[in-house]
Amino acid sequence: MRAALRILRWLLLGASALLLAACALPSLPAAPMSALSDTENTRLGSAVAGLTVAHPGRSGVYPLADGGDAFAARALLAAAAERSIDAQYYIWHDDVTGRWLFDALRQAADRGVRVRLLLDDNSTAGLDPTIAALAAHRNIFVRLFNPLVSRRPRWTNYLYDFSRVNHRMHNKSFTVDGQVTIVGGRNVADEYFDVAGAVAFADLDVIAVGPVVREVSSSFDLYWNSASAYPALTIVPAVAPEEGAQILASLAATRSQPAATSYLEKLRASRVVSELSEQRLPLEWTEVRLVQDDPRKVFAEDRELLMLPRLLELTGKPAAQFDLVSPYLVLMENGTASLAALAESGVRVRVLTNSLASNDVAAVHAGYAKHRKDLLRAGIALYELEPRRKNAGSASKHSSSAALHAKTFQVDGARAFVGSFNFDPRSAHLNTELGFVIDSSQLAGQLRSFFDGEVPHHAYQVELNDKGDLQWIETTSAGRRVHDTEPETSAWRRGSVHVLSILPIDWLL
Repeated sequence: MRAALRILRWLLLGASALLLAACALPSLPAAPMSALSDTENTRLGSAVAGLTVAHPGRSGVYPLADGGDAFAARALLAAAAERSIDAQYYIWHDDVTGRWLFDALRQAADRGVRVRLLLDDNSTAGLDPTIAALAAHRNIFVRLFNPLVSRRPRWTNYLYDFSRVNHRMHNKSFTVDGQVTIVGGRNVADEYFDVAGAVAFADLDVIAVGPVVREVSSSFDLYWNSASAYPALTIVPAVAPEEGAQILASLAATRSQPAATSYLEKLRASRVVSELSEQRLPLEWTEVRLVQDDPRKVFAEDRELLMLPRLLELTGKPAAQFDLVSPYLVLMENGTASLAALAESGVRVRVLTNSLASNDVAAVHAGYAKHRKDLLRAGIALYELEPRRKNAGSASKHSSSAALHAKTFQVDGARAFVGSFNFDPRSAHLNTELGFVIDSSQLAGQLRSFFDGEVPHHAYQVELNDKGDLQWIETTSAGRRVHDTEPETSAWRRGSVHVLSILPIDWLL
């Protein structure tokens, strides 16, 4: 019997060793590759040079709040590319906008443009054949950040390699010819670009030119050449040439689908790229500083590698006003105390986040909800986005649902942040992030005006009643409507969030 148990033990150990060996990451280092620097003579380079000469040392920025404009800017910049496209994203879906932009990269590569695509591998499920087909192109280079070695089923990676794969690359940037970049909160998927029928994520990017573009390119190189970025074809299986050709043809066919018709109109209507090329885009010229995590954050949490301390240093301590938009707000005890102290010192603090009905991650709402009363007692104005879209300034509702995804804040009407950073432990300690700190009374003023004018018509204001209980105030055409429980949610969903709030999982959120 003991002999049989020993044999079984050795068999299990052997099977485990084989499993771990099969799930090992490739050991060969990827060849280094850097951003192209000689791109001044491209059409975009000439256009940007004509603008920057009048603003030495300054960068020009223009906000992309509309989803259609944000998509058109990426698609039209890709069409204008002559030398290079560097794209870095956390999510890239196999839907209308995702397939369209994949094809835009392929078309650019066919023209001889060098394309580098860096994708976090956590959200690439179902894309392996497409990634392989793109990576087989002579001018397209695809790398996967912190890849999941087991492709099917992907969740098994979290069983045997949780400490590694729990760290993700949340950065988003799209840089063309080293001259123009788009940085912000949007991933590449229909919900971020206002495609009809998709949940609409209210989001924000900025298009930028000038010195900060070189910083974004250097950041991209840092991630591209990091120890966590693996050539896609060392992770995903290659596809036969004929299968790859069929995949690329299917991407091109996306534009003729009925769902893409409205996007053709958006491309025709958008003037962002044409006005940039014609030097007519109303850019704000100011100091723009890139803040980012070091990709080595995946392996070790060293303060020197973290973005958050640098972000707080650059924005400075608010003296009069702080307006924060964060879709996933998990402040924990320290963050709650810091924000409360700010309000108690006389700073006007306003916060917009998702309501339970609009939040797509219930566990995150649980991490936020337990601190609401403390925030309100400190005098913070707290708003939660309604789950349905409204026309600004009115109480009429559209039928489509909405969720908040923008990550931005303004300090004292003078500085603003736009990027990928959520005010939660995951952004602070687990994921890598990227964004801009912009010295901009214009952008900061727009965010302040947004809170003054539009937020009350799009969000519930959370308050404490006379008994100290939470209530949600909705602005309607008939006046204020008071909700005593979280609006448009079921008892089951509220109960589930309560249970999640008890669990010690805040550090994962």
